[in-house]
Amino acid sequence: MPLTLLHNATMLVTMDAQRREIADGALICDGPEIRWVGATTDVPAELAARVERRINAHGRLVLPGFVNTHHHFYQTLTRVIPAAQDAQLFDWLKTLYPIWAELTPADVQISTQLALTELLLSGCTTSSDHHYLWPNGSRLDDQFEAAAQVGVRFHGARGSMSLGESAGGLPPDRVTEPEEAILRDCRRVVESFHDPARFAMRRVVIAPCSPFSVTPALMRESAALARSFGPHMNVHLHTHLAETQDEEAFCLESFGYRPGDYAQALGWTGDDVWHAHCVHLNQAEVENFARTRTGVAHCPTSNMRLASGIAPVRAMRDAGVPVGLGVDGSASNDGSHLLAEVRQCLLLQRLGLSLSKPLGNPRAMTAREALEIATLGGAAVLGRDDIGSLAPGMAADIIAFDLNALAYAGGAVHDPVAALVFCQPQAVDLALVNGHLLVENGQPLAINLPLLVASHNRAARGLLARAGKM
Repeated sequence: MPLTLLHNATMLVTMDAQRREIADGALICDGPEIRWVGATTDVPAELAARVERRINAHGRLVLPGFVNTHHHFYQTLTRVIPAAQDAQLFDWLKTLYPIWAELTPADVQISTQLALTELLLSGCTTSSDHHYLWPNGSRLDDQFEAAAQVGVRFHGARGSMSLGESAGGLPPDRVTEPEEAILRDCRRVVESFHDPARFAMRRVVIAPCSPFSVTPALMRESAALARSFGPHMNVHLHTHLAETQDEEAFCLESFGYRPGDYAQALGWTGDDVWHAHCVHLNQAEVENFARTRTGVAHCPTSNMRLASGIAPVRAMRDAGVPVGLGVDGSASNDGSHLLAEVRQCLLLQRLGLSLSKPLGNPRAMTAREALEIATLGGAAVLGRDDIGSLAPGMAADIIAFDLNALAYAGGAVHDPVAALVFCQPQAVDLALVNGHLLVENGQPLAINLPLLVASHNRAARGLLARAGKM
């Protein structure tokens, strides 16, 4: 790949160790790797002489690509289902499980493409996806194939459900799998797709769905399997945890533990683990997560949509818990806009300051801290030290927003970085992933958007028809 110079950025937010924000900023990429970052006037002559591609970022705010730590791509097919619009989590799931049972491999592929494209246009360059039911021959392979077509870094979380209604779990039996088959396929996908190398475009995560849909035995065996590959493979673990008070009651009744304590008892804490939501952790559980470096995916819009509560992100950050952002499922968020989650994170933490002080405080979170959670925070949660900042040796995952957009008028004059968060979320104007230009002038270069949307909507109608909902 040619040496690329991005220059004349109105502001370049590095998220480096010094958190530099460089006016009239520039950077140079050599293939997938950033070689130099600084002011446009300071570009080294020896590197400038080798540049073959120039990107003029005048009028743009440039940042590291955002990292999405929790999603369910397939749920783009079931956005705003009327019967699930006003339900809390357990009823919401029971409404949607029968529809999801009709998913096909083609459905998984088209929903993955659509969700990743939507994420990319919101500034996301790396995304995990927690896919936990595999009916009708669908496999994680289908997601990796679709992700490669979009070009976003992808951590495919091989989810699972084994505890059906007949055994006291929440999901219907027909969307569960035998635990031996789950573990066998988890091993297969790690051996087939997981790439531990620096700048890897695909990794595999082992991810039983939740305390109310898998057994304690599967949780323990999944953790043992992931760790059996050794630290050089860096296979991570992920699940839902402490999302609702119903889940808390289920864990106490079924296992005799609160959710955070249950995770600890199963070996599901450590720097190779992250949990989605964690709305209802208490202070002792927060401190344990901090001590063990257990990560959390904060999903503010989903928690609001399902009325689950406000996650104690301020308390987590203060204690030292790694926290990233997730848009969560497109049927509990109805969108895949990661910049919108940055804004929601800021606003929601201002409503609930901490576990001990639930009253609002406008100083509870700043715009820059919310952006840090979306970049460096997400990288830490996924166990990556090669993304999340714009610095020499880091991945060339770069996004830019047009500060001349109507939504930023006035705000960009006073503080363009804060304007990105406080003002109405916009789409990216430019995006590079691993040095590849994927979005230019707000348009994806490799995706036909009208065709993608039309194909996706046909799949959504077909899914509902097979489920008897049309």
